[in-house]
Amino acid sequence: MSVLHSFSSALARRADLLVRAAAEGTDCLRLFHGIAEGTPGLTVDRYGPVLLVQTQASRRVVTPEDVAHLADHAREVLGAPLSLAWNVRGGAGVEQPPFEHAGPIVGRELGLAYDVRPRHRGQDPLLFLDFRGTRRLVRARASRASVLNVFAYTCGIGVAAMAGGAREVWNVDFARSALEVGRENARLNAIPLEAFRTIEADAIPAMRQLAGLPVKGRGARRGFQKFSERRFDLVVLDPPRWAKTPFGAVDVVNDYPSLLKPAIGCARAGGTVIATNHVPTVTREAFEAVVRRTAEKMGRPFTELTLHGPEEDFPSFDGEPPLKVAVGVV
Repeated sequence: MSVLHSFSSALARRADLLVRAAAEGTDCLRLFHGIAEGTPGLTVDRYGPVLLVQTQASRRVVTPEDVAHLADHAREVLGAPLSLAWNVRGGAGVEQPPFEHAGPIVGRELGLAYDVRPRHRGQDPLLFLDFRGTRRLVRARASRASVLNVFAYTCGIGVAAMAGGAREVWNVDFARSALEVGRENARLNAIPLEAFRTIEADAIPAMRQLAGLPVKGRGARRGFQKFSERRFDLVVLDPPRWAKTPFGAVDVVNDYPSLLKPAIGCARAGGTVIATNHVPTVTREAFEAVVRRTAEKMGRPFTELTLHGPEEDFPSFDGEPPLKVAVGVV
C-alpha cells in the first residue's frame, strides 16, 4: 500500500473527528500516526496554518515527491492552504528541507491559541498533540483551583487551567526558552501573568520543598531556588523519560515513585494529582500499580483513580498507547 493511500485512509477515518474538532475550536490534530496506520517512522500533523511532516533521518520512509503529494491531499481534504514543514529528526547536523510561512504561526485547541512554530531551537513540537486529552481534563477540573504544573515545557497545561477558571498556576521548568513560549501562550489568550507564574527551576527540589521534604543530591550543596512549603488543589506531573540532574535522575521506568511522592505531597487533602508516563514499554497495568503503591506507602491512598490515554487521532495498534495518564484524588 502506498504512503498516499495510507494517508488518505487515515483522513477518511478522521472525518467525523475533523468536524467535531472544528466545532470546538481545534485546528491542531494528528492526521497520520504512522506506527499504527501503516508507515512506522512517519507522522503528519496539522498545526493551524501548517502541515507538519516528521520523519527520522535514519529511516527513509518517504521521498520528497511523497511528501508533496501528502501535502496536496491534506490541503484538498481539509480545504485549507496549509504551509508545508518537513522536519527530519535525528540530532544536530541533519539538513532540514526548506520551510516558508509568512507571519506568526498560531494554532488553536479547544478554542485556545498556542504558538505552534514547527521550527525553533529544539526538535520537539511546541505543543504535544497527544496531550490534548490531558489539557481537556485539567480545564474541566481547574475551576477556582490553585494549580502546580511540573515539567511544564511551554505551559499548555497552565493555559488550559487558566481557561478553566484556575485562581493561579505555577508552571515549573528548567528551560528558559520553553517558559518564554509559555508566557507568549498566556499573552495570546489574554491571561494575566500575575496569576500565571513561570518558574525557571529544577522540578525535583522545587517539588520536594513545596511538599515539605528535604532536598537531596549534590545540588543541595551548591544552592538552589528556595520555596516555602505549600499545597495545591491540582498537581500535574509530566516528566520526560530520563534526565540527569544535580538532585537525582528523572527515571520514569525504574524510579517513578521518587517523582510521584513529592508531587502527591504537594496536593492538599481532597486535591487531584495527574501523573503521566510516555514510555511504550511500561504497560497501563504496571503504571497504575506503581501509582497506587506510591500513594499507599505515603499514607495518602487515592480515594479515586482513573487512567486515560490520548484522544482518537492517536490510534494504537495493540491497545497500549505510549501515553498513560493517571488521575487520582488524594
